[in-house]
Amino acid sequence: MAEDWQAPEALAAFAELDHDRVARRGYPEGIYCEGKTHDQVAAIAAAVGQRGDVTLFTRATPAHAKAIQTELPDALYDEDARLVAWPPQPPAPTGGPVVVVAAGTSDLAVAREALLTATYLGRDCELVMDVGIAGLHRMLGKLELLRRARAIVVVAGMDGALPGVVAGLVSAPVIAVPTSVGYGAAFQGIAPLLTMLNSCAPGVAVVNIDNGYGGGHLAAQIAAPA
Repeated sequence: MAEDWQAPEALAAFAELDHDRVARRGYPEGIYCEGKTHDQVAAIAAAVGQRGDVTLFTRATPAHAKAIQTELPDALYDEDARLVAWPPQPPAPTGGPVVVVAAGTSDLAVAREALLTATYLGRDCELVMDVGIAGLHRMLGKLELLRRARAIVVVAGMDGALPGVVAGLVSAPVIAVPTSVGYGAAFQGIAPLLTMLNSCAPGVAVVNIDNGYGGGHLAAQIAAPA
């Protein structure tokens, strides 16, 4: 953390936490760190620690993580996912299973954000890596696992075709997460987003570009205990 870090600002000056969200929706509020100062996320972390609710801090830089850990020393930081989780141990899994599928290694950050989100929302989760359609046999080798899932998150950039392929082979709902991975004509994720929205396989829901948190959250809701 920067040497000039100071005590957290008064929370009421910039944030009002939604402490009722667990009772209202069954899931805690997520804290989006991008655009917030280190002092602001530290103050929010201090308030979170007083309440004790499971909380995810998303889009957290290493500096954000250090500020959060000043108030919550045992908080877990996953630098790949850019996510801080507190308490560090996820709850015992109920419902599920959820499978998160990443087309390529370049999609790992978004895939891990989805995976950790669903895990900390209480689902039994598994990650399947590097099974894009350029080597379709790799994904076909995971069919047994995919067909056991109650919800599947498919993370893909480039042409974004993988969610439609998966949805044509399984009975579970598929949550498609386009990523900003790809050459120029991928337009920072717009091309895979449009492909996913135009999927001819029914049962595909699409979240926004690079929104692993949204994809993991929706999967956790779908796979909740009956």
